[in-house]
Amino acid sequence: MSEKTFRDYTSKQGATYAQFRPGYHPRLFEILLNYHTSSGPGRFDLVLDVGCGPGQAVRSLAPRFTRAIGIDPSEGMLEIARATGGTSANSEAIRFETSSAELLGTDLDPPVEEGSVDLIVAATCAHWFDMPVFWHRAAKVLKPGGTVAFWVSGPLVVDSSVPNAQRVREALDRLHERLDGYIEPGNRLTHDLYKDVLLPWTIPDPATEFDRESYVRQEWGTDAPGAEPGDQYYDTPKRDASPAAIEAILATMSPVTRWREAHPEAVGTEDDLVRRMRREIEQALHDGGVEKGKEAISGGVSGVMVMVKKRA
Repeated sequence: MSEKTFRDYTSKQGATYAQFRPGYHPRLFEILLNYHTSSGPGRFDLVLDVGCGPGQAVRSLAPRFTRAIGIDPSEGMLEIARATGGTSANSEAIRFETSSAELLGTDLDPPVEEGSVDLIVAATCAHWFDMPVFWHRAAKVLKPGGTVAFWVSGPLVVDSSVPNAQRVREALDRLHERLDGYIEPGNRLTHDLYKDVLLPWTIPDPATEFDRESYVRQEWGTDAPGAEPGDQYYDTPKRDASPAAIEAILATMSPVTRWREAHPEAVGTEDDLVRRMRREIEQALHDGGVEKGKEAISGGVSGVMVMVKKRA
């Protein structure tokens, strides 16, 4: 599946994405790095962030690695990443370059060399990869014992303590339903928390370099055994979010971008689908006794991180 919405982002759209998409909770990186060092070499020389966007994930990981590279097909996203910057453990600047998940920087000058990468990460983008090509390329650039990890958030989790919580959940569900014609297969993979994402052993020509026994699936905000709390997926300062904040975050979703491109006259008006969702949430809270100006929703998100190692 090919993603065209984000790769066409302008620097202005990239800046908006960076502003309203929060970074990831320290607990997520703790789980990832513990896994990376749990077996095999688990080295900390080079981390490669694929589909890095404005650079939130690689910026958090870079201080643990000697070198860090972020690649993305969108120059608009990369402009924001470069402007924000970041450094690795030896104070070397993070390298942000245009490349794809199918090439993994092997087309750069200088290129990402075979057997040079310790950790490949992909935050909120692996659902757009050509997975058969990605896994075989990853097997080439990873060191023996190297790690691949990608993660994504799914539906918002609304605490039952929220007044009229069920109506709030229904308003969120309706947004998804109204966007149905603008939802692509990759978006459905995220909604289902990567349950059907292709793995090295499920692609038509399996990438046998990866150790199936090393595979780990870690969830957030679900009832899966060992799931982490939903408020420890994103790194946000508080657990409560206003309807306006939820509107701003959900407005960065690619189906919303596509809907707005098809309905430019509705953008910024009460006819905008995300604005309609916000008003429905606000009305549900008001009907539940919440005063105007004090609307807040407690909860978090559902999310998943899948991790696997190349055989040592």
